[in-house]
Amino acid sequence: MIETLNEVVEKVVAQAKPGEALEAVAVHSADTEIRVYEGEIEQFSAAESQGVGVRVIVDNRQGFAYSGTLDPEAISEALAEARDNATFGSPDEYLGLAEPDGVEAVELDLFKPGLADVPTEDKIAMAIELERATRAADDRISGIESAEYADSIVASAVATSTGLRNSSQETGCFLTSYAMAAEGDETQTGFGFSVGRDFDELDGAQAAEDAAMRATRLLGAVKPETERLTVVLDPFVTAQFLSILAGSFSGEAVLKGYSLFADRQGETVAHPTITLVDDPTRPEAFSATSTDGEGLATRRNVLINAGVVDGFVHNSYTGRRTGTASTGSAVRGFANTPGVGCMAVSLDPGSRTQAELISDIDHGVLIQGVSGLHSGVNPVSGDFSTGADGLMIRNGEVAEPVREFTIASTLQKMLTDVIEIGGDVEHLPMSATGLSLAIGEVTVSGT
Repeated sequence: MIETLNEVVEKVVAQAKPGEALEAVAVHSADTEIRVYEGEIEQFSAAESQGVGVRVIVDNRQGFAYSGTLDPEAISEALAEARDNATFGSPDEYLGLAEPDGVEAVELDLFKPGLADVPTEDKIAMAIELERATRAADDRISGIESAEYADSIVASAVATSTGLRNSSQETGCFLTSYAMAAEGDETQTGFGFSVGRDFDELDGAQAAEDAAMRATRLLGAVKPETERLTVVLDPFVTAQFLSILAGSFSGEAVLKGYSLFADRQGETVAHPTITLVDDPTRPEAFSATSTDGEGLATRRNVLINAGVVDGFVHNSYTGRRTGTASTGSAVRGFANTPGVGCMAVSLDPGSRTQAELISDIDHGVLIQGVSGLHSGVNPVSGDFSTGADGLMIRNGEVAEPVREFTIASTLQKMLTDVIEIGGDVEHLPMSATGLSLAIGEVTVSGT
């Protein structure tokens, strides 16, 4: 498929007229999602999509159109429409296509062709076995909220009249299980997951065990007292916070005035142990890719270096407007023009396990899960308040479970109050990598 996409975009760009900047991006994706319930298929979808987006820039005016097929006639119509749309576009001196910047794309082993050959029956069987194994993991498991298998196979190619020619292919799959544990009239939930590039890399047994453990250890949970104390974020919770924090490092957020750090480059905003990076070239990252949405090579971009704001991520447009350059961070599909954002954000890890982090805390709480985080964070001020559950920490060990409380602070204060970063890196089916994070002086509101 990748050869076909390369040919398609090459043919489009070959039609560029004098004085016209022309870009073509072609994408083919195949996705499968399976959810089972009580040993039967509850939901099944297998979708395949492909198309070509065409962007034309003439006299600082931009036109865009796309075709939802690789049919040559439909692509020709999209090109004609893009040219026509450019005549109605508003002039913008910063408009322009990406140009070669000398950064070579890193060769990443992200494509496992065997995933496409896995029979659907095997995928269904894996989801059913995940549900069975979760039920069998503990006698207190009363039901399974959901047991799911999902995979994705994506190929993309970009060509421009400025000389860019790049393409990439990625596969990914994951399992998730949400278990319900019961004791008396009480029910608690917990999740487990496993991610991989290929079907054989998935570990359903571990996902089932984790889901059961997370659900059962919350049984008997009560509201904690309201106080300020040290919290330890579970890796999945840390990843959720990082995903929100990453939005403040988008060049678009800087230009629109809703970045927390827009005017703070070079300033200390976090504990010296904090180095935050966006690095899509890490093959372990679920969202890794070698090429961005404009055809430039992706690269490791440092956002915070030893506590100091180091930079932001840009596509070619935001780079020009801010007087810098693209960081290979354009994001898009074939049906839209390039946006900008972090693709694979992570903290440089420490060396100790979660249990070792907890061993140094006399009084605190391990945050196992949060609810409504995205709606509970103000992206402009950084203030947040979110529901949470977890386990109290007493004398260096986890103790009684707690629930129905909130944690509140600001993203800025969290960064400065970090005590230690864990070494328990977990790669999740999302654009952020998780690890345990110990933070001091967070308000916990319960009774």
